[in-house]
Amino acid sequence: MLPIRLRDFVEDLDGWLYAVSAYDNEINVGCVLRYVPDNEGERVGPSGQRYRKYDFEDAYARIAREKPAYAGLIQRIPRTDLHRVLKPDLEIPLIAASHPRVKKLLDLFRLPPGAVGCTGSLLCGLENGSSDIDMVVYGEHWFTAQALVKQGIADGRIEGMSPEMWRKVYEKRKPEIPYEVFVLHEQRKWNRGQIEGTYFDILYTRSYDKLAGAPAGKGEVLGKQTIVATVTDASLAFDNPAVYEIAHESVTKVLSFTHTYSGQALTGETIEACGVLEQHGAERWLIVGTTREAKGEYILSKTLLRE
Repeated sequence: MLPIRLRDFVEDLDGWLYAVSAYDNEINVGCVLRYVPDNEGERVGPSGQRYRKYDFEDAYARIAREKPAYAGLIQRIPRTDLHRVLKPDLEIPLIAASHPRVKKLLDLFRLPPGAVGCTGSLLCGLENGSSDIDMVVYGEHWFTAQALVKQGIADGRIEGMSPEMWRKVYEKRKPEIPYEVFVLHEQRKWNRGQIEGTYFDILYTRSYDKLAGAPAGKGEVLGKQTIVATVTDASLAFDNPAVYEIAHESVTKVLSFTHTYSGQALTGETIEACGVLEQHGAERWLIVGTTREAKGEYILSKTLLRE
């Protein structure tokens, strides 16, 4: 079986559906609960079964209450407790066949089979009229898709983000930076847009041959810190966690576990980052996104703000 990786979904033996949120899934799959069968639920699956969608806080509360063995920083499900795995890269042909907007995005990207997929409610067959499109693009192909989003908006094949949509995203994420600064950083990422009025984003996931070496585990917490450093490698800045290799006197990496600060800076730029310092072997990493809304934590490109 192909490795389970970030942005896959898994179903446990009770039919609960989880979004995979980690790469280290050889024994226990790291994920977050998203949908549970519920006769009063607002989502309806392909078989007619109704499901309830869970937000972050409610998901953790239900897991703690009913499946405490899975509880942790993220839920950890033994592979022996899995009923099935849903893979965006394998299910995308079926999804596109019944969703014209997904098909249009696939036509725009023109990527080879296995390079792109669709996750979230569409992958689970639990979408509704207000569902966004969560495209997944694997490895280096992501940067091709990013360039095509930029070009597609310029050509009018897809729509850019309206001020109303930017405000909606900002209010959903509740970042620790002003709205104008948030939008300034976001506008150059070219990882989201609208197609026929439906919001979409393109999410980075490592290719199967690059899964080794993904950050895993929590280090020794050394305390909160704010640093200024130069980014020496931002090639994994759109991954989860986003990874910024930096030149700094004591910190070697800045990691962001919140999507808000993925792609926040480019190689060669100077950043200011505030987060929690952790010791990982001989290295110290600054972690941003130690809570769901990353209260008091942020990454800013000082280079961008000076331009």
